[in-house]
Amino acid sequence: MKVILQETIESLGIIGSEVNVADGYARNYLLPQKKAVLATPQNRKAMERQRAAIDLKITEEKGMAEETAKRLEEVHCTISAKVADEDRLYGSVTIRDIIDALAKQAVEVEKRMVLLPAPIKTVGVYKVPIRVYTDVEPEVTIEVIAEETVGAE
Repeated sequence: MKVILQETIESLGIIGSEVNVADGYARNYLLPQKKAVLATPQNRKAMERQRAAIDLKITEEKGMAEETAKRLEEVHCTISAKVADEDRLYGSVTIRDIIDALAKQAVEVEKRMVLLPAPIKTVGVYKVPIRVYTDVEPEVTIEVIAEETVGAE
């Protein structure tokens, strides 16, 4: 089913774009929540009339995202974890740990925004991308340090 997005949805596209989605997704979620309208000729014409306002909104959203990105690139978090031999961690540093460390520095991010490819399992400094907006992904510096040495006798 073709719909026109009324707001930017991360997994689908930006406001004003025409996308093809599953019928059930459109009927049960997008249309009742007013996140999209059916892609009829009448709705396309209405969207074209609103194009200037939509472009302004997209520019505004992207500008805010770039400001947030500049602030995020300056963030440096330190996470301490228990370490075994050879700087390997007991367990791992996950997205949840990164979100908690950022929250301590008054940086609020959602779980879906953190693009950690795999849990961190060794001590070191890592660059973790945070998706703020489509194509705006600043990297936050995460330093994993040893809390205490376990197993060294």
